[in-house]
Amino acid sequence: MIQASELTRVFRTEEVETTALNKVNIKIEQGEFVAVMGPSGCGKSTLLNILGLLDTPTSGKFMFFDENVSGYNERQRARLRKKNIGFVFQNFNLIDQFTVFENVELPLIYLGLSAKERRKRVDEALEKMQMSHRRKHYPNQLSGGQQQRVAIARAVVSNPKFILADEPTGNLDSAHGDEVMNLLSELNQAGTTIIMVTHSQRDAEYAQRVIMLFDGQVISEKISAEKNLA
Repeated sequence: MIQASELTRVFRTEEVETTALNKVNIKIEQGEFVAVMGPSGCGKSTLLNILGLLDTPTSGKFMFFDENVSGYNERQRARLRKKNIGFVFQNFNLIDQFTVFENVELPLIYLGLSAKERRKRVDEALEKMQMSHRRKHYPNQLSGGQQQRVAIARAVVSNPKFILADEPTGNLDSAHGDEVMNLLSELNQAGTTIIMVTHSQRDAEYAQRVIMLFDGQVISEKISAEKNLA
């Protein structure tokens, strides 16, 4: 499904050269729930940006559904992104001026779907996230947990092949965090591939596999015995 070979990302300024990723090799199969962990500055966000087609590697090969996208420009990456990937962010990234319904609807507008189809899909996504009763509310009228539910509804409304979650519980208390992780786990059990960056060992326990990064390199991979047996 997704495979990175010798993936390297170097950031350069006039005075400094920083290697964020150094010859990373990973493979993620359809239906997996993978957590990426490591200390701040280890390359987690850089890796997520490349996997999410928000950035390109300096060198190495990145296969995205049997398509080598390593050298794609922004337009080419955007085409694949909007059809295949849903994003969930730590800060929710909802648009304050839009209602819950309008926030969830936005990806479908980019896909060019009819108003009737958009309404049907948004209603289904909000019902799945138990947020139908808040469809006319604005983000600032919601709790943090509710905002993340809306963000997840927005991520799944286009039926993406996988979801990238960047510290999805980072701004939530433990109760709401568990709620969000249970939702992600349910989506995974229904067949959605999930790749999550997290600092939380508690959140990582929901994953089937944990990839540890350090100084831009994969230093270990751990498969959950319990998840594997399931």
